[in-house]
Amino acid sequence: MATAFLDAPGPLAFAHRGGAAHAPENSWCAFEHAVGLGYRYLETDVQATSDGVLVAFHDKTLTRVTGVDGRVSRFRYADLSGALIAGTEPIPVLEDLLAAWPDVRFNLDVKDVQAIAPLPEVLRRTGAWDRVCLVSFSASRLRATRRALGRPVCMAASPLGTAVVLFGGPRGRHDRPGPGRQGQGPVTKERGLEPAGGSRGVAPPGQQQWPLTDWLTRSGVRCVQVPASMATPPFIARAHGLGLQVHAWTVNGRPAMERLLDLGVDGIMTDETMALREVLTARGQWHPRMTTGQQ
Repeated sequence: MATAFLDAPGPLAFAHRGGAAHAPENSWCAFEHAVGLGYRYLETDVQATSDGVLVAFHDKTLTRVTGVDGRVSRFRYADLSGALIAGTEPIPVLEDLLAAWPDVRFNLDVKDVQAIAPLPEVLRRTGAWDRVCLVSFSASRLRATRRALGRPVCMAASPLGTAVVLFGGPRGRHDRPGPGRQGQGPVTKERGLEPAGGSRGVAPPGQQQWPLTDWLTRSGVRCVQVPASMATPPFIARAHGLGLQVHAWTVNGRPAMERLLDLGVDGIMTDETMALREVLTARGQWHPRMTTGQQ
Protein backbone atom coordinates (compact mmCIF):
# COMPACT_ATOMS: atom_id res chain seq x y z
CA MET A 1 0.00 0.00 0.00
CA ALA A 2 2.62 2.53 -1.14
CA THR A 3 1.87 6.23 -1.03
CA ALA A 4 3.93 9.21 -2.12
CA PHE A 5 3.54 10.89 1.26
CA LEU A 6 5.45 8.12 3.01
CA ASP A 7 8.12 7.41 0.40
CA ALA A 8 10.95 9.35 2.10
CA PRO A 9 13.76 7.35 3.75
CA GLY A 10 12.79 6.37 7.28
CA PRO A 11 12.42 6.60 10.14
CA LEU A 12 10.31 9.68 9.49
CA ALA A 13 10.83 12.67 11.77
CA PHE A 14 7.74 14.83 12.35
CA ALA A 15 7.92 18.31 13.88
CA HIS A 16 4.87 18.22 16.17
CA ARG A 17 2.96 21.52 15.91
CA GLY A 18 6.07 22.75 14.13
CA GLY A 19 8.34 21.84 17.04
CA ALA A 20 6.67 23.41 20.02
CA ALA A 21 9.70 23.10 22.32
CA HIS A 22 11.59 25.75 20.37
CA ALA A 23 8.94 28.28 19.34
CA PRO A 24 5.24 28.91 20.03
CA GLU A 25 3.18 25.97 18.80
CA ASN A 26 1.78 26.07 15.27
CA SER A 27 3.46 29.40 14.58
CA TRP A 28 5.35 30.48 11.49
CA CYS A 29 8.58 30.68 13.50
CA ALA A 30 8.11 27.09 14.73
CA PHE A 31 7.59 25.74 11.22
CA GLU A 32 10.48 27.80 9.86
CA HIS A 33 12.78 26.52 12.60
CA ALA A 34 11.91 22.90 11.85
CA VAL A 35 12.35 23.35 8.10
CA GLY A 36 15.68 25.05 8.78
CA LEU A 37 16.80 22.01 10.76
CA GLY A 38 16.07 19.86 7.73
CA TYR A 39 12.70 18.40 8.67
CA ARG A 40 10.78 16.94 5.74
CA TYR A 41 7.59 16.41 7.77
CA LEU A 42 5.60 18.97 9.73
CA GLU A 43 2.62 18.07 11.91
CA THR A 44 -0.14 20.58 12.50
CA ASP A 45 -3.85 20.97 13.15
CA VAL A 46 -6.61 22.36 10.96
CA GLN A 47 -9.49 24.58 12.08
CA ALA A 48 -11.79 26.71 9.92
CA THR A 49 -12.87 30.28 10.54
CA SER A 50 -16.49 31.33 10.04
CA ASP A 51 -15.69 32.45 6.48
CA GLY A 52 -14.04 29.14 5.57
CA VAL A 53 -10.35 30.01 5.90
CA LEU A 54 -8.30 27.05 7.12
CA VAL A 55 -5.78 27.89 9.83
CA ALA A 56 -3.10 25.89 11.61
CA PHE A 57 -4.43 25.87 15.15
CA HIS A 58 -4.94 23.07 17.66
CA ASP A 59 -7.68 24.13 20.07
CA LYS A 60 -11.27 24.85 19.16
CA THR A 61 -11.04 27.95 21.32
CA LEU A 62 -8.43 30.70 21.17
CA THR A 63 -8.03 31.15 24.92
CA ARG A 64 -5.12 28.87 25.88
CA VAL A 65 -2.78 29.89 23.08
CA THR A 66 -3.72 33.52 22.42
CA GLY A 67 -5.52 34.77 25.52
CA VAL A 68 -8.50 35.81 23.38
CA ASP A 69 -11.87 34.30 24.28
CA GLY A 70 -14.04 32.55 21.72
CA ARG A 71 -14.07 29.65 19.28
CA VAL A 72 -11.98 29.84 16.12
CA SER A 73 -15.06 28.92 14.08
CA ARG A 74 -16.94 32.03 15.34
CA PHE A 75 -14.39 34.48 13.93
CA ARG A 76 -13.92 35.68 10.39
CA TYR A 77 -10.27 35.36 9.45
CA ALA A 78 -9.86 39.13 9.19
CA ASP A 79 -10.99 39.40 12.80
CA LEU A 80 -8.27 37.05 14.04
CA SER A 81 -5.52 39.63 13.58
CA GLY A 82 -5.63 40.51 17.26
CA ALA A 83 -5.37 36.88 18.36
CA LEU A 84 -1.63 36.27 18.51
CA ILE A 85 -0.03 32.96 19.49
CA ALA A 86 1.88 33.54 22.74
CA GLY A 87 1.00 37.20 22.29
CA THR A 88 3.45 37.66 19.41
CA GLU A 89 2.78 35.32 16.46
CA PRO A 90 -0.07 35.51 13.93
CA ILE A 91 -2.11 32.38 13.32
CA PRO A 92 -0.87 30.80 10.05
CA VAL A 93 -3.18 30.12 7.14
CA LEU A 94 -2.84 26.50 6.03
CA GLU A 95 -2.70 27.38 2.35
CA ASP A 96 0.20 29.74 2.97
CA LEU A 97 2.13 27.02 4.80
CA LEU A 98 1.58 24.50 2.01
CA ALA A 99 2.71 27.06 -0.56
CA ALA A 100 5.77 28.20 1.39
CA TRP A 101 7.63 24.89 1.14
CA PRO A 102 6.45 22.89 -1.89
CA ASP A 103 8.75 19.98 -0.98
CA VAL A 104 7.67 19.68 2.67
CA ARG A 105 4.98 17.22 3.72
CA PHE A 106 2.26 18.03 6.21
CA ASN A 107 0.50 15.70 8.62
CA LEU A 108 -2.88 17.41 9.10
CA ASP A 109 -5.20 16.72 12.02
CA VAL A 110 -8.69 17.79 10.93
CA LYS A 111 -10.02 19.16 14.19
CA ASP A 112 -13.58 20.14 13.31
CA VAL A 113 -16.25 19.31 10.76
CA GLN A 114 -16.23 22.93 9.48
CA ALA A 115 -12.71 22.35 8.18
CA ILE A 116 -13.77 19.59 5.78
CA ALA A 117 -15.52 21.57 3.03
CA PRO A 118 -12.70 24.09 2.32
CA LEU A 119 -9.94 21.45 2.37
CA PRO A 120 -10.24 20.00 -1.18
CA GLU A 121 -9.94 23.42 -2.79
CA VAL A 122 -6.90 24.30 -0.68
CA LEU A 123 -5.19 21.05 -1.71
CA ARG A 124 -6.11 21.68 -5.34
CA ARG A 125 -4.76 25.24 -5.39
CA THR A 126 -1.49 24.19 -3.76
CA GLY A 127 -1.15 20.88 -5.63
CA ALA A 128 -0.57 19.24 -2.25
CA TRP A 129 -2.57 16.02 -2.71
CA ASP A 130 0.49 13.76 -2.47
CA ARG A 131 2.24 15.60 0.34
CA VAL A 132 -0.45 15.57 3.00
CA CYS A 133 -1.61 12.86 5.37
CA LEU A 134 -4.97 13.42 7.04
CA VAL A 135 -5.94 12.19 10.47
CA SER A 136 -8.75 12.80 12.93
CA PHE A 137 -9.79 11.50 16.31
CA SER A 138 -13.28 11.14 14.83
CA ALA A 139 -13.89 8.21 12.48
CA SER A 140 -17.00 9.89 11.07
CA ARG A 141 -15.10 13.12 10.43
CA LEU A 142 -12.36 11.20 8.64
CA ARG A 143 -14.93 9.39 6.47
CA ALA A 144 -16.58 12.70 5.61
CA THR A 145 -13.20 14.16 4.71
CA ARG A 146 -12.44 11.22 2.43
CA ARG A 147 -15.77 11.65 0.65
CA ALA A 148 -15.27 15.40 0.26
CA LEU A 149 -11.83 15.02 -1.30
CA GLY A 150 -13.09 12.77 -4.07
CA ARG A 151 -9.63 11.37 -4.79
CA PRO A 152 -7.04 9.25 -2.95
CA VAL A 153 -5.04 10.97 -0.24
CA CYS A 154 -2.87 9.36 2.42
CA MET A 155 -4.77 8.92 5.66
CA ALA A 156 -3.88 7.74 9.13
CA ALA A 157 -6.26 5.42 10.91
CA SER A 158 -8.86 6.91 13.22
CA PRO A 159 -8.97 5.57 16.79
CA LEU A 160 -11.63 3.11 15.60
CA GLY A 161 -9.42 2.01 12.72
CA THR A 162 -6.48 1.69 15.09
CA ALA A 163 -8.59 -0.58 17.31
CA VAL A 164 -9.36 -2.73 14.28
CA VAL A 165 -5.61 -3.08 13.66
CA LEU A 166 -4.99 -3.77 17.34
CA PHE A 167 -7.57 -6.52 17.63
CA GLY A 168 -7.80 -7.73 14.07
CA GLY A 169 -4.30 -7.51 12.66
CA PRO A 170 -2.18 -10.53 11.77
CA ARG A 171 -0.90 -12.39 14.81
CA GLY A 172 2.81 -12.94 15.28
CA ARG A 173 5.39 -14.27 17.68
CA HIS A 174 4.95 -11.30 20.04
CA ASP A 175 1.33 -12.21 20.83
CA ARG A 176 0.40 -14.39 23.78
CA PRO A 177 -2.85 -16.29 24.19
CA GLY A 178 -5.36 -14.71 26.49
CA PRO A 179 -8.85 -13.27 26.68
CA GLY A 180 -9.75 -11.67 23.41
CA ARG A 181 -6.55 -12.94 21.80
CA GLN A 182 -7.82 -16.08 20.09
CA GLY A 183 -8.15 -16.20 16.33
CA GLN A 184 -8.60 -12.72 14.94
CA GLY A 185 -9.73 -11.16 18.23
CA PRO A 186 -12.82 -9.09 18.98
CA VAL A 187 -14.79 -7.57 16.16
CA THR A 188 -15.18 -3.81 15.98
CA LYS A 189 -17.80 -2.62 13.51
CA GLU A 190 -17.56 0.61 11.55
CA ARG A 191 -20.32 1.96 9.31
CA GLY A 192 -20.25 0.26 5.93
CA LEU A 193 -18.11 -2.67 7.12
CA GLU A 194 -19.23 -6.00 8.49
CA PRO A 195 -17.26 -9.03 9.63
CA ALA A 196 -17.46 -12.14 7.53
CA GLY A 197 -20.37 -14.33 8.56
CA GLY A 198 -23.00 -11.65 9.01
CA SER A 199 -23.77 -8.60 11.07
CA ARG A 200 -23.84 -10.22 14.50
CA GLY A 201 -20.04 -10.06 14.79
CA VAL A 202 -19.36 -13.80 14.80
CA ALA A 203 -17.21 -15.23 12.04
CA PRO A 204 -17.38 -18.87 10.98
CA PRO A 205 -14.60 -20.98 12.49
CA GLY A 206 -11.35 -20.73 10.59
CA GLN A 207 -12.37 -17.62 8.64
CA GLN A 208 -10.84 -14.18 9.02
CA GLN A 209 -13.35 -11.80 10.58
CA TRP A 210 -12.18 -8.71 8.70
CA PRO A 211 -11.06 -8.24 5.08
CA LEU A 212 -8.60 -5.78 6.58
CA THR A 213 -6.31 -5.27 3.64
CA ASP A 214 -9.20 -4.51 1.28
CA TRP A 215 -10.74 -2.12 3.79
CA LEU A 216 -7.46 -0.28 4.37
CA THR A 217 -6.85 0.05 0.64
CA ARG A 218 -10.34 1.44 -0.02
CA SER A 219 -10.23 3.81 2.94
CA GLY A 220 -6.85 5.30 2.07
CA VAL A 221 -5.37 4.34 5.45
CA ARG A 222 -1.61 3.95 5.08
CA CYS A 223 -0.38 4.40 8.64
CA VAL A 224 -1.39 4.31 12.28
CA GLN A 225 -0.39 7.18 14.54
CA VAL A 226 -0.51 6.26 18.19
CA PRO A 227 0.70 7.39 21.61
CA ALA A 228 4.18 6.09 22.35
CA SER A 229 2.80 3.72 25.02
CA MET A 230 0.74 1.93 22.38
CA ALA A 231 3.70 1.27 20.08
CA THR A 232 4.46 -2.17 21.49
CA PRO A 233 6.17 -5.02 19.60
CA PRO A 234 2.85 -6.88 19.03
CA PHE A 235 1.09 -3.77 17.75
CA ILE A 236 3.97 -2.81 15.46
CA ALA A 237 4.09 -6.35 14.09
CA ARG A 238 0.34 -6.36 13.37
CA ALA A 239 0.46 -2.99 11.65
CA HIS A 240 3.47 -3.99 9.57
CA GLY A 241 1.72 -7.24 8.69
CA LEU A 242 -1.03 -5.12 7.15
CA GLY A 243 1.43 -2.93 5.26
CA LEU A 244 0.96 0.05 7.58
CA GLN A 245 3.59 2.35 9.01
CA VAL A 246 3.54 3.09 12.74
CA HIS A 247 4.15 6.67 13.91
CA ALA A 248 4.46 7.38 17.64
CA TRP A 249 3.54 10.66 19.36
CA THR A 250 4.44 12.86 21.18
CA VAL A 251 7.96 11.68 22.05
CA ASN A 252 10.20 14.28 23.68
CA GLY A 253 12.73 12.27 25.71
CA ARG A 254 15.85 10.84 24.10
CA PRO A 255 15.61 7.45 25.87
CA ALA A 256 12.04 7.05 24.63
CA MET A 257 13.11 8.00 21.11
CA GLU A 258 15.89 5.39 21.19
CA ARG A 259 13.58 2.71 22.57
CA LEU A 260 10.90 3.27 19.96
CA LEU A 261 13.42 3.32 17.13
CA ASP A 262 14.87 0.06 18.43
CA LEU A 263 11.37 -1.44 18.38
CA GLY A 264 11.00 -0.52 14.71
CA VAL A 265 8.57 2.39 14.62
CA ASP A 266 8.48 4.08 11.23
CA GLY A 267 8.15 7.63 12.48
CA ILE A 268 8.31 9.81 15.58
CA MET A 269 6.45 13.04 16.28
CA THR A 270 8.21 15.37 18.67
CA ASP A 271 8.19 18.88 20.09
CA GLU A 272 11.94 18.48 20.69
CA THR A 273 12.99 18.71 17.07
CA MET A 274 16.66 19.31 17.83
CA ALA A 275 16.88 16.30 20.14
CA LEU A 276 15.24 13.96 17.62
CA ARG A 277 17.55 15.16 14.87
CA GLU A 278 20.55 14.48 17.10
CA VAL A 279 19.31 10.99 18.01
CA LEU A 280 18.67 10.07 14.39
CA THR A 281 22.00 11.56 13.27
CA ALA A 282 23.89 9.49 15.85
CA ARG A 283 22.15 6.36 14.56
CA GLY A 284 22.83 7.21 10.92
CA GLN A 285 19.10 7.58 10.34
CA TRP A 286 18.73 11.32 9.81
CA HIS A 287 17.53 12.09 6.28
CA PRO A 288 17.09 15.87 5.95
CA ARG A 289 15.18 17.62 3.23
CA MET A 290 17.36 18.89 0.42
CA THR A 291 17.80 22.62 0.01
CA THR A 292 17.55 24.20 -3.41
CA GLY A 293 21.32 24.17 -3.75
CA GLN A 294 21.48 20.44 -3.05
CA GLN A 295 18.92 19.42 -5.65
